[in-house]
Amino acid sequence: VQLQASGGGLVQPGGSLRLSCAASGFTLGGYAITWFRQAPGKEREGLACTSTSGDSTYYQESVKGRFTISRDNARNTVYLQMNSLEPEDMAVYYCAVPFHNGTPLRFCVLDPGVAEVSWHYWGQGTLVTVSS
Repeated sequence: VQLQASGGGLVQPGGSLRLSCAASGFTLGGYAITWFRQAPGKEREGLACTSTSGDSTYYQESVKGRFTISRDNARNTVYLQMNSLEPEDMAVYYCAVPFHNGTPLRFCVLDPGVAEVSWHYWGQGTLVTVSS
């Protein structure tokens, strides 16, 4: 049971990528999902999150207007469309599910440090490199 992020690669500044977060071993439709990234020497940061239905989404300020999170529950996948990429976006990108008291949350959680929220189903992540 895990989420697998894919779609990373090398892109020039100003370019675009679409990342996918695919679920294996469970049905994604009943879970909120958050995209994270971690750059070398930096803490993991939450970028975008979606509720179970996709009706509620939230973004970190640094990616607002450039990144879009969406979900296709029929395909058991959540996406992160990333436009206008900058060298500062270079990192390993992950997706995960927020839990509280052993129960997956249905609403959006963006901050990885929220008290009493644990994160599950991490995959290996996908590397995004932004360079000319």
